Amino acid sequence: MAGTALSASILAVAATLSIGLAAVGGAAVTAQRAAGAADAAALAAADAASGAIITDEEPCALAARVAAASGATLVACVLEGPLATVRVEAAYAGLAAVSRARAGPPEGF
Repeated sequence: MAGTALSASILAVAATLSIGLAAVGGAAVTAQRAAGAADAAALAAADAASGAIITDEEPCALAARVAAASGATLVACVLEGPLATVRVEAAYAGLAAVSRARAGPPEGF
């Protein structure tokens, strides 16, 4: 009887740890997805603002479309000449992973 109780306890602890690790892993993946979406959105906005790509869309509208394609939502987009700063959110289990990125030409250009 004692062996059965011990086995059940070990199994319960292992299951709890597995669920916790899966939640942490999912949150880490979501944070990386948000970072990638922010980078891509900032690059798209900066390229559109500088004329590096030809598009009929406004730079921030293009950034929003790129972020959405990456599974995130564009929250803020600020253009300062050819320099773009964006902030995106990606949701996971009711929480939001937020990431910011800047893109534009190097200083001195």
